[in-house]
Amino acid sequence: MRSEPADICNRNEGTTLNDTKRVIALGFFDGVHTGHGALLSRVREKAAALEAVPTAFTFDAHPGSRITGAVTPLINSAADRADLMRRLYGIREIIVAHFDSMMRMPWEDFITEYLVKEQGAVHVVAGHDFHFGYKGEGNPRRLAEKCAALGVGCDIIPKIEKEGITISSTYIRTLIAQGEMERADAFLGHPHVLTDRVAHGKKLGSTLGFPTVNLHFPPGVLVPAYGVYATRVWFENGDSRPAVTNIGMRPTVDDGDSVSVEGYILDFQGDLYGQTIRMEFFRRLRGERKFPSLDALREEVMRNAQQTRDYFAAFKAQ
Repeated sequence: MRSEPADICNRNEGTTLNDTKRVIALGFFDGVHTGHGALLSRVREKAAALEAVPTAFTFDAHPGSRITGAVTPLINSAADRADLMRRLYGIREIIVAHFDSMMRMPWEDFITEYLVKEQGAVHVVAGHDFHFGYKGEGNPRRLAEKCAALGVGCDIIPKIEKEGITISSTYIRTLIAQGEMERADAFLGHPHVLTDRVAHGKKLGSTLGFPTVNLHFPPGVLVPAYGVYATRVWFENGDSRPAVTNIGMRPTVDDGDSVSVEGYILDFQGDLYGQTIRMEFFRRLRGERKFPSLDALREEVMRNAQQTRDYFAAFKAQ
């Protein structure tokens, strides 16, 4: 199929021959953690050597959700996954395939017809636990053997551990859900991110003297433990500022059951409404709680602002 210039390319199955050479990482890459980074770094290195396009292949839905029927919350949106792979590892193309179709494809056809003929793979990289094709019958051993027979390069990356724990999206989801953001970031190898377009809020922050930006987690994306976080916000022009960000129901102002992401950007004046910003999460400062008055809330936010300034001052000094 014709290569698209965008970072994310939605590709259906077909038989079109592709004359673009690609080195392709295979996986779902939720969170784009350091285990995934071993695959993606190898792809970048091999692509440079072969003068090919560094590419990642992923699915439009979490395999576990489709196979078991149990909903698996995602660490990142598809757009954030693509941005992390591009920004941190130099991946130029992201191939997003329909999982429902792929799970019906014989494993041999996935390699010969899809990866090699349709996507132009000259080298593939997969993890030690990657399964593919009908009933998951494709595995790393079969992938390596078939690629060898076709004259296509293949690397199988062993599991990556940190502190004796296998780095996995499942473990990192647990950390984020519990608000253990610093540990989650250590296993991710980068700050946990949320990218969204700034929406209008109730402007309560402006009334209290700390104007905020309002974001939302997309449907299906994991919401971290409710509370206040030290974060950093990146603007469209490449600048960034520290921010104090609350995730939760805002019980002091009785927001009902609506989850909000409200960031008070420190030392910033301006209107960001309609702009797309990237928020990076570093540390959970406290849990969410209800205050007896708006004055008490304001006093606590100012204290959290100082905590955030101190955190990033120490972080920069490291």
